Amino acid sequence: MNRKQDYIAVFDSGVGGISVLRRLVELLPRERFLYYGDSANAPYGVRPPEQVRRLALEAAALLCRQGIKALVVACNTATAAAVETLRQTYPDTIVVGIEPAVKLAADRFPGRAVGVMATPLTMESHRFRALLEHHGDRCRFLPLPAPGLADLVEEGKASSPECEALLTPLLAPLRGKLDAVVLGCTHYPFAADTIRALLGSDTVLLDGGEGTARETKRRLEAAGLLYEGPGEVTIQNSSPDPRMLLLSRELLAYSGGMGNSESEIRNTIAGRG
Repeated sequence: MNRKQDYIAVFDSGVGGISVLRRLVELLPRERFLYYGDSANAPYGVRPPEQVRRLALEAAALLCRQGIKALVVACNTATAAAVETLRQTYPDTIVVGIEPAVKLAADRFPGRAVGVMATPLTMESHRFRALLEHHGDRCRFLPLPAPGLADLVEEGKASSPECEALLTPLLAPLRGKLDAVVLGCTHYPFAADTIRALLGSDTVLLDGGEGTARETKRRLEAAGLLYEGPGEVTIQNSSPDPRMLLLSRELLAYSGGMGNSESEIRNTIAGRG
């Protein structure tokens, strides 16, 4: 069987992983992508780790039934809680997890002040704590938990007055004091305009989407599974609300703060269900 034509599955607790899907589509425009957002169970960031593992395994089983060659866990919380379990459960499938861009921040801003925004579960995970500890002697990392931000993105309010009101007490006092901020949840890049407005344009925003896309390409290339088709994106969501699919499409075409080609992304998903 020729597995090259199988999907690259991209999974998130909701619509946040679309920020990673954008990077993947840019880097691998001729691949077939299957995106699954578990918005019916979002957010994952406040759930117990064992519950996140169960939900991740259920999502992976659904995706594998549709024929996939790779699974990209485009959710920092699910990566922290479940990526090793997924690799053990599906040893014949390429499984790539996302990580906060902590190493990138340490490489680019040695000795400088860097904020790290993430969900409570991600921040409490052993994987995340080990990452910060490993690079903590190279940067002054400041944890910035932002409970409720992923929910606003799920509601399509990433650039709303509600989002500004939520983030102002957290970020406004730090204006001009941070060289960079790591966006440690895949929902957060969609609030980049609001975050940048509060912190100032000199603060650099970093996320793990680009690195995840490069790692996915590297793994596929090493396995001889790169595909040269016309390229397509199929989007699915566990929520029965049809607005979630519409929001997913809008976020995939979103250009604010992301630096991507909006017209190319729009053409990629045209006519897809």
